[in-house]
Amino acid sequence: MQKTLFKKYLRITSLVIIVSFFLLSFVMLIAISGYWQSEKQDLLRKNAQSVARIAADSVITVNRNEYQVDGMRMQTFILAFADNIDSDIFVTKQNGQILLAAYGSGGNVDSTRKVSAAIMQKALNGGYTAQGTMDGFYDQRYYIVGEPIAVAVNGTPVQIGAVFAAYSVKTFNAFRLDIMKMIILAALAAFAVSFCVIWLFSFRLVQPLRNMAAAARCFGEGNFSVRVPVTSQDEIGQLSVAFNNMADSLASVEHVRRDFIANVSHELKTPMTTIAGFIDGILDGTIPAEKEGQYLGIVSQEVKRLSRLVRTMLDLSRIDSGELKLRPARFDLTGTVLSALLSFEKAIEDKKIEVRGLENAESLFVDGDPDMIHQVVYNLIDNAVKFTNEGGYLEIGIREEPDRTTVSVENSGDGISPDELPMVFERFYKTDKSRSQDKNGMGLGLYIVKTIIRLHGGEITARSVWHKNCRFEFWLPRHKEKIREERRLVETRGEEPKANPKKK
Repeated sequence: MQKTLFKKYLRITSLVIIVSFFLLSFVMLIAISGYWQSEKQDLLRKNAQSVARIAADSVITVNRNEYQVDGMRMQTFILAFADNIDSDIFVTKQNGQILLAAYGSGGNVDSTRKVSAAIMQKALNGGYTAQGTMDGFYDQRYYIVGEPIAVAVNGTPVQIGAVFAAYSVKTFNAFRLDIMKMIILAALAAFAVSFCVIWLFSFRLVQPLRNMAAAARCFGEGNFSVRVPVTSQDEIGQLSVAFNNMADSLASVEHVRRDFIANVSHELKTPMTTIAGFIDGILDGTIPAEKEGQYLGIVSQEVKRLSRLVRTMLDLSRIDSGELKLRPARFDLTGTVLSALLSFEKAIEDKKIEVRGLENAESLFVDGDPDMIHQVVYNLIDNAVKFTNEGGYLEIGIREEPDRTTVSVENSGDGISPDELPMVFERFYKTDKSRSQDKNGMGLGLYIVKTIIRLHGGEITARSVWHKNCRFEFWLPRHKEKIREERRLVETRGEEPKANPKKK
């Protein structure tokens, strides 16, 4: 396919150049031929006029009313003129008889022949211009110009003969053929150079596409380390950059996919091994009857762990398929936050974490899916409690703004490194790769959180000071009807809207 593209581009470009050269050569040939022909005819006329003036000055009187050109004197002049312009020049009497002749074009004319009366009449009456044989005077075609020889007799001009200058059309055609050969040779040379340049340019143009195709084949084989060289700043270069960016993304996704498979395998293997071992111990009597309750409790915890794993995977599947739908309702956001926080009461007490920010919390009603928002808050608090240092703090803030409601969760601890911070919301990404603090996480919680918040029309951000703290903050848009109601209240009563009552 790449060779076909290369040959196609080369073929089309070469065809355009050939047609362009052909048209240019044709126009140049016509222009040069027309210009040369016009110049030659003008030269013939000027020389014929010059010879006619010299002949008029060389006239001798034969009889009272008969005048004749001095042939001895004129012969030298017409020979020089004929040789100079490579043309035939001959002087005739009034009756068309040739008096003097010089054949500069190499032709030969029978001097006993006469110029026809019709042509003589045109020449004597002001000039003659034609292309032909002069009514059979020549045996081939000539460009012919005729000028009268006039002398003044008693102040009256009298035509005593004519001067004819002729140039062979055959000679002109040979000149045109020489011009055509030179143009063709120049065109062939130019085409050869152009072809080499086009071939090189086409090769350089197609080569990045070949590299991309080769890299794509490597991607298909599972090798995502191949990159395309960026050799220009044009559209091809931009395409190469975009291709490399795509390769980076694919490599990252592949790396995350492998980590995910490893994590899922570990998450499934550990509880299943524990469950199988304890159940087998109970069945074969290895575990005493009085301790069966204790071990069944551990089995129950592992089953719940598997249930959470399956639920997370189902959530991910629903997100990918677009089946994650909102069930909007008006609910108390403060109550949701407090409910989620109470789920971690024991973990908070065990790590002696100081909880801040909810001392004077008031009921704050928002519109959204209560279950999904509870999942968001639960995941954020869960992460915060896991990564808060012993004796550290957990600060939760809820504030109402003109067009949005914002919730923030901040905790002390190591935080998130600057290199990892931009990737915390990517699926399967785990900052705690050693699993020293997060033993149950799969790197999907924050991805699901971000998806849920965006489904509500809001946004979530993460900020961290390395080795000090970490802060997650999300906002939900306020209900438009509520905003309009508060604005009408301000406009009609001139008072601020009442704050939400304190939660009891």
